[in-house]
Parts: sequence; C-alpha cells; structure tokens
Amino acid sequence: MANVLLLSILACSLLAAVVSTAAAGNFNNDFDITWGDGRAKILNNGQLLTLSLDKASGSGFQSKSEYLFGKIDMQIKLVPGNSAGTVTAYYLSSQGPTHDEIDFEFLGNLSGDPYTLHTNVFTQGKGNREMQFKLWFDPTKDFHTYSVIWIPRQIIFMVDGTPIRVFRNLETRGVAFPKSQAMRIYSSLWNADDWATRGGLIKTDWNNAPFTASYRSFNANACVWIGGGSRCSGAGTWMDYEMDVTSQKRMSSVQSNYMIYNYCTDRKRFPQGLPTECTIN
Repeated sequence: MANVLLLSILACSLLAAVVSTAAAGNFNNDFDITWGDGRAKILNNGQLLTLSLDKASGSGFQSKSEYLFGKIDMQIKLVPGNSAGTVTAYYLSSQGPTHDEIDFEFLGNLSGDPYTLHTNVFTQGKGNREMQFKLWFDPTKDFHTYSVIWIPRQIIFMVDGTPIRVFRNLETRGVAFPKSQAMRIYSSLWNADDWATRGGLIKTDWNNAPFTASYRSFNANACVWIGGGSRCSGAGTWMDYEMDVTSQKRMSSVQSNYMIYNYCTDRKRFPQGLPTECTIN
C-alpha cells in the first residue's frame, strides 16, 4: 500500500508541475527585489528569477501585493551540490511584533544528502510550530511546486500538489489563527551555518559560492489586499478546498515516511503539556 501511495504522490507531482506552468505570473509585474546588491536577477522577460549568495551577502525579493487568503504557488529549483549552511526561505508574512507568518524553509545539505524542508506557522507573533521533512526527490535537479492554501478554516502546505501539513482554525479552542493581517510573499537565500545543517556542525564551504536558487511559474489565486479591503480571484475553486480521501492518504504517507520532526510529539520541549492544537483530533 505504501508503494502505491508513493507512486500516486509522484504522479500528482508531475500533474502539478504541468498545471502550474500553464498559469505563470510575471516577476517584473508581481515582485520587487529588495536586497542583495545585484545578486538577485529577473530574467527571460520576467519568467525567471534567481537569488544568489556569496560570502559578502545573500539576496531576496518580496511581492508587490499583499494577500488575505489564497492559493499561492511557486516553482523553485534549489541550490545544487554542497549547499550546507545555506537557507532558502519562501514564506508569507505580515509586519510588526504580532505578525502572522506561513513558512517554507529549505535547509542546505552536503552533496548527496537530502534537503530538509522546515515548515512553521506564526500567529500573533508566536511560532514554535515546526514540522520538518526530508524531500522524496532531489529538489536541485528540476523545478518543483511549493504551494500554500490559506483559507479561513485551515492552512495547507503542499509539495507538487501533495499536501504535507495542515494547520486548522481552532480559534474556538483558544488557538490563534491568521485571518485578519494581510501578508506579502517573501523569499531569500542567506547564510545560516550556525544552525542550518546538522545543528550548525557543518559550515558553509565558500569555495562553492556563489550559491543560486531559481524561481518560475508564480501563481496567486488569492484575495489581494487594497486600501483596507480585498479583491479575490478564482475564490470559488480554492476558498472551498477540502482534502479528499486520496489527498489525506497522500499526506499520511508523506508524514509517515518523510517527516523527521513534529512539534506536536515533542514532549521534552513542552514538559507542561503539548500545544492545544496538538491535542485535538
């Protein structure tokens, strides 16, 4: 059964890649390069964006628009080879001390080792909701689609169309949920060799610089925040999204086979009791 589910995940991945390519945005229109002193570049008439990192600096970009709910897709090809010590961050975030945030972070590796995908959700400035996965493919060989479905009742993290994590709206049980702060999309490539690879034991090898990550096929079926209100596109398809039985099985398979850390099972970290959302089925 596990093999059948994994084959299904791979088939879904291929389909997602095709669909995302068909609905690509334009980086010139949708994003601003915010830092890096020329290390970030928009190429191919806005169809490709690259971030680079060397010993002097990393680089980053952010969306021109803010969003309040939506389905956000981005295809990313990560830093190849020995990327130990580097972090490619791709996330949605509002601003301020009580900000909300939805995180993908890709922690670099030694050549031949799998990347670690680190996910987190911040609400009202509070995070500590980490789940980590080893990817079941080489994310440096080709582009893969990383998606967030953010709707009022849940947040779903997806890789190539396969859900890997769900954060439900449990406000009625006292758990804060991101629902009122519009967020921009951000991405950056930076040096974090004090913690990123094996807890900081493996340092960045600058002989391999510059390190480069590539982006394409951005798509946002989302509610764009404009002047205190929002304008939504395609809301009939993503706003009502529910995982079917097949999607739930795919997520269960990924979590069983590739999850390497789950804050909801870390009783040593939470000796006074697990967070409320971890105790509700």
